[in-house]
Amino acid sequence: MAKYILLDTETTGAGEEDRVIQLGYMVLDGKQVDVYNDMCSAPVPISYGAMEVHGITPEMIEGLAPCIETTAFQTLCELNAPDNVLIIHNAPFDLGMLSKENFTSQMRLIDTLRCARHLFDDEESHRLQYFRYRLGLYKIEQAEADALGIEVKAHDAIGDVLVLKLFLTELRKRLQERYEGVNPIDKMVELTQTPVFYIRPLKFGKYKGKTLQEIAETDKGYLSWMLGNMESLDEDMRYSISKVLG
Repeated sequence: MAKYILLDTETTGAGEEDRVIQLGYMVLDGKQVDVYNDMCSAPVPISYGAMEVHGITPEMIEGLAPCIETTAFQTLCELNAPDNVLIIHNAPFDLGMLSKENFTSQMRLIDTLRCARHLFDDEESHRLQYFRYRLGLYKIEQAEADALGIEVKAHDAIGDVLVLKLFLTELRKRLQERYEGVNPIDKMVELTQTPVFYIRPLKFGKYKGKTLQEIAETDKGYLSWMLGNMESLDEDMRYSISKVLG
C-alpha cells in the first residue's frame, strides 16, 4: 500500500549555496499519520531575509546535527521508493535543496503549487498561505494540529505541512468536480507533469496588466529578454513565454 509523504523544508536562504535547516513531513499510511520534524545545522549562515520569513536563528540550530544525520532525513531515505507519493507545494525548491544532501526522490511526485495553478486558475495567488486564508483552512487547522501534536506557526516547516494536508483535501474536491471518475492521485501526478499556460495579465514589469499574447503582438523582443535575463521566472512562466513566441 502506498504511503503519502507531505513535506516542507526551511532553509538558510534561496540561493545556490543555501542549505536545509529544518525538515518536516507527515507520512500518511492508511489512517495512521506519523510526524517527523527535525531542525539541523548547515555549513552556511542563515540570511537575515530567511530569518524574517521562518524565524529560525543561528542560536536555534547551533550544535545540532547536519541534515543527513537527522532522524527525519534518514527515515525519508527509507521511504524513498517508487510505490510511495511525495507531496510538496513548490516541489522544485524543496527537491533542489534536498539534492544538496544527496537526496534524489524515487517517489511519484505531486506538486500542489502546479496542481493549484491548473485547478484554481482564477485565483490571484497560488501560495500556500494564500489558500490558508482563501479557503478558511486557518479556522480548522488548530483542531488538526491538536490531534497530531503539532504547533501551528506560519512559515514553519511542519506548520506548513499541516496546512498542506488540509489544502490537499480541497485540491481533491476541486479535481473531482472537474474530472469525474478519475483517480485523484493519478490525476494530480499527471497535472504535476503538465506545464501551465498563463493566460492572465502580468503582475510585474513594464507590461504589467497585459497578457503574454498581447505583448507578443507588439514586443516579442521583451519576452525574449525576459527568458534570457529574469532568472526568477518559474518553469510555467518560461513555458508560457516560449509558447507565445512560437
